[in-house]
Amino acid sequence: MSGAAACGAALKANGYGIGAREAAMHLSNVGCRDFFVATWAEAEAVAAWVGDGSVSVFNGLSGEDVAYAAASRARPVLNSPAQVRRWREAAPGRPCDVMIDTGMNRLGLSPAEAAGDLLDGLTIETLMSHLAYADEDVELNERQRRLFADVAAGIPARRLSLANSAGICLGADYAFGLTRPGLALYGGIPRSEAAGHIRPVISVQAQVVQRRRIVAGDTVGYNCTYTAAADTEVAILNIGYADGYLRGFSGTGRARVGGAYLPVVGRVSMDLTAVAVDSAPEVAEGDWIALDYDLPSASAQSGLSQYELLTTLGSRFERIWS
Repeated sequence: MSGAAACGAALKANGYGIGAREAAMHLSNVGCRDFFVATWAEAEAVAAWVGDGSVSVFNGLSGEDVAYAAASRARPVLNSPAQVRRWREAAPGRPCDVMIDTGMNRLGLSPAEAAGDLLDGLTIETLMSHLAYADEDVELNERQRRLFADVAAGIPARRLSLANSAGICLGADYAFGLTRPGLALYGGIPRSEAAGHIRPVISVQAQVVQRRRIVAGDTVGYNCTYTAAADTEVAILNIGYADGYLRGFSGTGRARVGGAYLPVVGRVSMDLTAVAVDSAPEVAEGDWIALDYDLPSASAQSGLSQYELLTTLGSRFERIWS
């Protein structure tokens, strides 16, 4: 979908929660050469895993970062006049990236700042901007695209980059020379155009700590939010909001065994979640079962964004790659 543009990869937030080092290695092995993180600590964590690829740091260059950044192979994405001055003084001639704010009002130089002589003498590898509303069809998308193209016309950069996962779905005009998908690489569906083309990347599994039978009228969990209408078989799973399976799944989430869906009953607690298993008589203590973590459906169940569902996955999970 990126067409002739190179396709990079956002690895920030521990590879959107799935494991940045392993994600970097797998993506590098299939040809990705442009990687993006948020912080210099994240850059250091993935540096050895990106092969001959490059790493760019979105949050730029604070005063505390200068010494480390000057010695790092990673590039800063310069977002302010102060960051431009720091980089020019700390690493004259070294390549950098530059962010232009075209309407996000988050990070980046204003078009007016970029139009002056502020960037003179910099070796700009990638000039980029970021779409504020790409997951919906709004006029701002095209306004940002046009403004970015206009600003870029006056700045000598090796290549241009605008589109994230949702931006790629907006079409070839948004691709420029480099795209920067994140969510879509990890199984998320940023827009309807991507549905049917992206497979789930993760499967979240939990172990049955105990199976128990409750009788009609019994309640389950904190604050007794679930009352059994009939005698019910319940499995208690070793997963909870400390693992990123948040309380939004209380009474709405579900696990899956074969073709049977097992509803979450009661409130998700810190370390434990209960599911009704009448439709899965084979489930026993010690079994591992999968949660329904297809990102669009899990988002609908929990009220959380697909991004939150990924990035909140906790450190207690063993991440097994296949």
